[in-house]
Parts: sequence; structure tokens; C-alpha cells
Amino acid sequence: MPTTTAASRSYRDTLIVLRTYPLGESDRIVVGLSAHHGLIRTVAKGVRRSTSKLGARLEPFMISDVSLVYGRNLDTVTQAVTRKAYAAPIVADYVAYTHAVGIAEVAEYLAQADEETGHQLYNLTAGALSALARSAHEVSDIFNSFLIRAMKIGGWYIETERCVRCGSEDNLRAWSMAGGGLVCDSCAQAGDRPLSAAAVAYFQSVARGDWESLDSVRNSEVANKVGDLLQRYVQWHVEREFRSFALLERN
Repeated sequence: MPTTTAASRSYRDTLIVLRTYPLGESDRIVVGLSAHHGLIRTVAKGVRRSTSKLGARLEPFMISDVSLVYGRNLDTVTQAVTRKAYAAPIVADYVAYTHAVGIAEVAEYLAQADEETGHQLYNLTAGALSALARSAHEVSDIFNSFLIRAMKIGGWYIETERCVRCGSEDNLRAWSMAGGGLVCDSCAQAGDRPLSAAAVAYFQSVARGDWESLDSVRNSEVANKVGDLLQRYVQWHVEREFRSFALLERN
């Protein structure tokens, strides 16, 4: 019978903490997106005690290098070293916080597919949280861009450059929920949502992550309208209602 060594029972990774919840009197379940192992759920023992050095490093929106030990049901975090401390600046801004919760909820759901999906979402989620923490762009723009890219990683490509029905790049004037993209005048059907030229330009810029162009075409009304369409699209296609979406503040 092969011998199980301490080394074979442990591993290291970098973890984005998505959410936590209490376990017993002093422990906590930590749900996170890891760089190499996809979505993981672990136990952080004793972190709710005031003397714990791990607790602050395993708060939502922190990115930490962690050491873990494999367990029968849940792995256990034995060490954590902060890599990026995004929690404090995000939590200090209510609008950024509610959108970060939305990002975490979508990332957790989509990352359940497989490790490769989780790996791609790790990079995207880390970038989105960094942008929120630094106030790099408007909060709603960061969130909308995340949704478009996350859905693509999850297998739902959103077409913003050409008509989702005929492929034309001209006269894009509507949005198809079922088709998942923009629609030209000729292909527009009942049920499609008409869009202004500004909304089409915003859709395209936010999908590309073209922040320079986005600054010249955005306004709060357009960003909110596109955000509503994207949130409905995400929930409709994944067949899940994300509770965090109801909390989002409009800029």
C-alpha cells in the first residue's frame, strides 16, 4: 500500500476570495476562485477569533497566496499571505461593493463548469476587482464589461460587432435577447429591443474593453440601459436569478 506523505496531502495556490460564511463558533467556509484549481471551498479554522492572523487575509475580494491540506469533504487553509488587498477600498464604496458582489456571484456560478473555465475567470475576475479597487473606470462600465467577457468564457458569446442573425455590420439598431447580440434593421423582429446609436457604440466599446472610446460615448442613461439588458440576458441564459443584481446601484 502506498504511503501518504504530508507533502502529497497539501498544495498551494493563489485565491480570490468570493464569499465566506460562518462554520461553528470560530471557523469559516471560504469560497474562492483559484489560479490553478478552479473553484474551491475550504475551511479556515479559528479565523473568527480576534487573535487569528488569517481572518483579514481571507475576506471577500482579497487575493492571497494560500497553503491548503486536502480533506475528505472540504480542504483546509493552513496559511495565507496577502497578494492584493482589494477588500478595503471596495467595501468603502457602496456602489463598488454591490457590483463586486455581483461579479463574485457570477464568477462563482460559471466557474463550477470545469477548471479551465475557472482559470480564465480567475484572470478576468482579478482584473475587474483591481479596476474597482483603483476606481480605474466607471463602476457600471467595469461590471458590464465583466458580464460580456464572463459569459463568453462560460460559452455564451455576445455578438456586438455584427448582426447576430445575418452577419451584417451595418445599421445595427436593436438587441436580441434570444440571439444574444445586436440586430440590424432588416433582421429586427418583434420582441427585440430598439437601441440608439449611442447604446450600440457603448455595447461595442464595453465589449472590447476600449476604455478610451468608452469615455467619449458613455452617459449614465445609456450605461444603465445596456446594463439592464446584460443582466437580464445573463439570468435568462444561465437560468438562474442572481440575488446581487437586485442590489446594484445605478450611477
